Amino acid sequence: MQGFRAKCRVGALIVLCFWITLAALYGLLKPVSNGCVMTYMYPTYIPISTSAHLASPRYGLFLYHEGWKKIDFVEHLKKLSGVPVLFIPGNGGSYKQVRSLAAESHRAYQGGSLEHAFYQEGSLTPEERGLDLDVAQFSVANQYSSMLDWFAVDLEGEHSAMDGRILEEHTDYVVYAIHRILDLYKESYDSRQNEGAANSRPLPKSVILVGHSMGGFVARAAIVHPHLRKSAVETVLTLSSPHQSPPVALQPSLGHYFAHVNQEWRKGYEVQSSHTGNYISDNSLSHIVVISISGGFNDYQVRSKLESLDGIVPPTHGFTISSTGMKNVWLSMEHQVILWCNQLVVQVSHTLLSLIDPKTNQPFSSTQRRVAIFAKMLRSGIPQSFNWMKRSQSFKQSTHVSFQDKLDNSGSQVHGLSACPSTFQWSDDGLDRDLYIQTTTVSVLAMDGRRRWLDIEKLGSNGKSHFILVTNLAPCSGVRLHLWPEKGKSTLNLSPSKKVVEVTSKMVHIPSGPAPRQIEPGSQTEQAPPSAVFLLRPEDMHGFRFLTISVAPRPSRPPPAASMAVGQFFNPEEGETEFSPSALLLSTYSDKDIMLKEDHPLAFNISFSISLGLLPVTLSLKTAGCGIKNSGLPDEEARSMENSSLMLGILSNLRSFGRNEWLCKLRCFPPVALVWDTTSGLHVVPNLYSETIVVDSSPALWSSAQGSEKTTLLLLVDPHCSYKASVAVSSTAAASRFLLLYSSQIVGFCVAVIFFSLMRQANAWELDLPIPSMMSAVESNLRMPLPFLLLAAVPILISLLLSLLTSQLFPPVASFITVSIICYLFANGCIILLILISQLVFYVAAVVHVFIKTRWQLWEGNFCFTFFHWFIHLSSGFFSFKVIRVLRANPLLVTALVAITLVCFVHPALGLFILLFFHALCCHNALCGHARRKELVDYINEGNSGIEQFQMKREGELNQSFPLDDSYSSSPNSAKSFSDTQLEIFHHRHGILILHLLAALMFVPSLVAWFQRIGIGQSFPWLLDSALCAGVIVHGVCDSKPEFNPLLFPFPLIPGFQEVRRSYIYLLAGFYSYLSGLALAPYWAFYAMAAIGVISFTFKIIERRNREKGEAYFSSRKHSHRH
Repeated sequence: MQGFRAKCRVGALIVLCFWITLAALYGLLKPVSNGCVMTYMYPTYIPISTSAHLASPRYGLFLYHEGWKKIDFVEHLKKLSGVPVLFIPGNGGSYKQVRSLAAESHRAYQGGSLEHAFYQEGSLTPEERGLDLDVAQFSVANQYSSMLDWFAVDLEGEHSAMDGRILEEHTDYVVYAIHRILDLYKESYDSRQNEGAANSRPLPKSVILVGHSMGGFVARAAIVHPHLRKSAVETVLTLSSPHQSPPVALQPSLGHYFAHVNQEWRKGYEVQSSHTGNYISDNSLSHIVVISISGGFNDYQVRSKLESLDGIVPPTHGFTISSTGMKNVWLSMEHQVILWCNQLVVQVSHTLLSLIDPKTNQPFSSTQRRVAIFAKMLRSGIPQSFNWMKRSQSFKQSTHVSFQDKLDNSGSQVHGLSACPSTFQWSDDGLDRDLYIQTTTVSVLAMDGRRRWLDIEKLGSNGKSHFILVTNLAPCSGVRLHLWPEKGKSTLNLSPSKKVVEVTSKMVHIPSGPAPRQIEPGSQTEQAPPSAVFLLRPEDMHGFRFLTISVAPRPSRPPPAASMAVGQFFNPEEGETEFSPSALLLSTYSDKDIMLKEDHPLAFNISFSISLGLLPVTLSLKTAGCGIKNSGLPDEEARSMENSSLMLGILSNLRSFGRNEWLCKLRCFPPVALVWDTTSGLHVVPNLYSETIVVDSSPALWSSAQGSEKTTLLLLVDPHCSYKASVAVSSTAAASRFLLLYSSQIVGFCVAVIFFSLMRQANAWELDLPIPSMMSAVESNLRMPLPFLLLAAVPILISLLLSLLTSQLFPPVASFITVSIICYLFANGCIILLILISQLVFYVAAVVHVFIKTRWQLWEGNFCFTFFHWFIHLSSGFFSFKVIRVLRANPLLVTALVAITLVCFVHPALGLFILLFFHALCCHNALCGHARRKELVDYINEGNSGIEQFQMKREGELNQSFPLDDSYSSSPNSAKSFSDTQLEIFHHRHGILILHLLAALMFVPSLVAWFQRIGIGQSFPWLLDSALCAGVIVHGVCDSKPEFNPLLFPFPLIPGFQEVRRSYIYLLAGFYSYLSGLALAPYWAFYAMAAIGVISFTFKIIERRNREKGEAYFSSRKHSHRH
C-alpha cells in the first residue's frame, strides 16, 4: 500500500470502526431502567416420569405447583383436571423460569378477572376478519371456570440458538412431552375412576404452548413435526422469540432448519387442491393460533423484526405485539426480564385464563374467537398505526349518523359505542349549572359536577374540525361525553329521532407517569399527568351540533391529588413538523430547537425522515411560559409565602427550577409522547421532559417496506403553556442500534470484502504482476470511482432487480443504498483491522524465528549441544519409516484427511481450526524464507569475506527447510527474486487464511454449545454443515499455492470468452456473499466457499489429466519469479 491518499482511506476506516464500536459498547453496557415490578412465588417442581426408551434421556419434564405447603406428588398428579400449558425455555434457559407465569396464573384463578375499565378496547383489523367479528361481545366472567396446569421441559440449559442439531433435538423432546402430558391426564382420569371418584371435567385434547426466546420457535417446529398427534396443540404464545430467522445466523444448518420450519408453516396454511384445481382439504394448520410478544427496543438479543409473524402466520390466525403497546404494560424490557416483569406476566396470565370456555372448561375451539380474545386482552385502544390521527379521506356526507358497523379510520372496526352501565347513571338534575364554552380550548381543574357545552358548528370552524381531550378522570365514574343533535336540558326532552349518543367509550387508556406529591393535605400540587386520550374526527361529529363534557361531582371519599382535563378543537395540519435527514444529522452536533407558543395545538405531530430505530433522538421540553408574568405573584405575597412553614417544599422547588417553571407546572399537565413505528407498533412516553426516544424498527433492510424508514411522534402538550423543544440525535444510542440491526449484514459483507481482495490477487497473478498483499488489495477495492462503485453498488442494484422480478417488498431506495454502503465500509474497516493484527503476529513470529535460528547456528558448535544432536540423530530413525515418510512428503493430504474427519464425525469448527493451523504454518514458513533471504542479500551487499561459504551453508539449510520448485534459482543474483516469491506466497496464503478464519469464527458459537454437551451425549454434525465445511477445506488445500491458472473452456454462447479465470469466480462469490449479507443470512457465504472448493478440486483433476496426456487446456503464468 503506497501513497498518502491510500493511507488516509485506510486510516479513516479504522477510526470509523473504532468510534462506532466503542460508542456502541458504551450504549449497550449502560444500565437500562425497565420499570418492571418483580414477581414473587412459592415454587414446587414435580418431576414427571418419562419413558426409558427415550432418544434424549437427559431432558426432563416437570409440573409446577404454587404454595408453601408440602404436598404428596403422587396424589397431586391424580387430581390433574385443569388446562395443560407447556412452558419451553429458550437459549440457555431453565425450566424453573416458568415460576412467574405459573404463580400469577394461580393467583389470577383464585382472585378472578381483572377489574373492568370502560376505556375503548383493542379490536381486530379488517385483515384479521375484524369486519365479521365484534371483540366487544366477548365478555370475561368475574370468575374463571378452570385453572391452568403449568408444565415445563428441562432442556439442560443447552444453547439452542447456536446449533441446529440441538434445536432439532429440543423439538423432538417437546413433541414427546406434549404426548406425555396428554397421556398423564388420561392416567389421572383412569386412576380417579378406578378409585370411584367423580370425573366432572372432560379430558383435554390439546396443550397450550408458551415459549420464551428459542423455545417459541421450538414450539412452532413441534407443531409441524411429523410425529405430533393431530390437534395436540392449538394455541401458541411466544415471548421474545425469533421467527423469521436465527438471531445469530452464522451456522448453515441452523438457518436451513429455520427456513424449513417456516416453509412448512406457509404450506400448512394453504388450502390443499389437486392439479386440476379441485378442492381436496382444508389447510392443516387452520386450527392453530400464534401470538408473538416482543420485548421492544431494550431487548438486545432478539429484535422485533425477527419476532414478526408476517409471511409465516396469516393475520386471521395470529399477530405480533410489542410489550410497549400492550394494555396495562407499556414497557420495553430486556430479554430475560420479560419472564418475570409483573405487569406483563399478570396480563398474560389473565389472557390465557380468558381463553377457557366456561361450557367445556377447555380453550375455545373457534380460531377466530381465540384471536379476538388475544386482541381484546393484549391490545390497547390506541391503534397500532398513526392513521388514527389522520383526517379521513373517504368521509361521506349523510343526514344520519349511526355508530353501528362503522369502519374506523385506523383500520379498526367500531361496531357500537356502548353507554356507561346503569351503576354510573347520573341524573341531569344532579349536575350543577351548565357552562357554555366560547373558546376552542376547554379546561377542567377539579371534579366540580358541571356539564360543559361546546358548539361544534361554531368552535369547529376555520379548519379546526377535530376534537381531542386528555384527562386523568376515569370514564363513566369521572367524566362522560355526549353528542347532541340540538341543545336541551335533558335527554328526556328530545324526540326519539334526535337521539343523544354517548361517546365516553371512545376514550383510550394511556400510561400515566407518577402522580404529583402533595406537600400538605389540601395544598397546591403539580398538574396531574393524563391517563386517557379522547378523539373525535369530523365523521364522528357529523349530524350533531353540540358536544358535552360532564364531570362527576366530588366523591364522598378523598379526591385524587389533582383532577385535570384539557380539550381542544384543532386542525391537525397546524401542528405538523418534519425533520429532514440533513436536520437530524446536523442535530448530532447542535440541538434543533422548536418553539411552541401559547395557544398552540394540543396535538403536535412530529415526523422524522430517518427512523428513530436507527437514529434515536433525545427530545427535551422546557416550559417557557404559561401566561404568568415574572413569578406570577406580588412581592408582598411572595414574601409572606416565604415566611409560611407550609411552603418549605414549594420554596425548594422554586430554587431548583425557577419560579416561572415551577408555577407553570401547577397549571400545565406533563407532556406525553405517542410514537408509532411500522415494525414495533406503539410506544408511549409519559411525563416527557427529557427522554431518549428509541423504537425497535428495522429500517433500510432488503426486506423493509416503503415507509419503514420514517417514525411519527404525536406530542400531547398543554396549549396554555409555551415550550422550547430541543431535538438531538444520541450518537451512542445510534451506534448501538447500528450494530444491533446490521450485525448479520456486516458479517456477510466481511466475507464479500475478502473475496473481492482474493479476486484482486488472482487478477494480478493472471496479468503476470506481483501478488499484492491483502491490505493493498482491500485498499485498491476502495478506490473511487470504478472499483468501489462496481463492488459496493452492483450487488445492491441486483437486489433491487430481484425484488422487482420476485414481487417482493421494494425497500426504500435512498435509505437502503446509503445504509448498505455504510455497512460495506464498516466491513472493510473490520477486515483491515483483522489483516493488521494477523500481519503483526506473523511478522513478529518470523523475526523472532529468524533471530533464534541465527543464534542457534552460532551456538551449535558448543559442547552443550552435543547431547541434543545425538538425541535428534537417534530419533531420526522413527522418521525413516515408510508411512511417516509418505505423510511428511504429503502434508496437504494429511491436513485434508484429518480436517475432513473432524468435520464429519466430531465438529466442523475443529476441522476448520486444523486447516487454519496449516495455513498459519505455511504463512510463517514463507515469511521466514523472505526474511532470511533479505538477510543474505544484506550480507552480500556489505562485501564481507567468506561469501561463498556463508552462502552455500545457508542455501543448504533453506533448501532443506523450504522445498523449492525447479524454476527457483539458488545463485546469488537470484536471491532477491526468491525473497519476492516467498513474499507473494505469504500474501496469497494470508488471504486464504483470513477467509477461512472468518469461516471458523462463524462456527465458534456452535462449538461452545458442543463443548457444553461433552459427557452427556453427542451426535454427529448435520450433513449440510459437514459437506459445506469439507468444501471449504478442499478449497484451502487445492489453492495452497498461488497457481491461479485459468481453465480454457469455450463458451459457444459468448464469442471470445474461452477462459474461466479464478478472479471471475472470486468476484461472483463476493457478489453472492454481499447478497447474503443483504438478506441477513451470512451463512449463505458457506455455499460460495464450498463451491470454490469444488471448482478448485475439479481444476486440479483436469490439470493433472492434461499433464498426463501432454495436453495444455490451461494457461500458466509466464514466470514463477522474476530474474
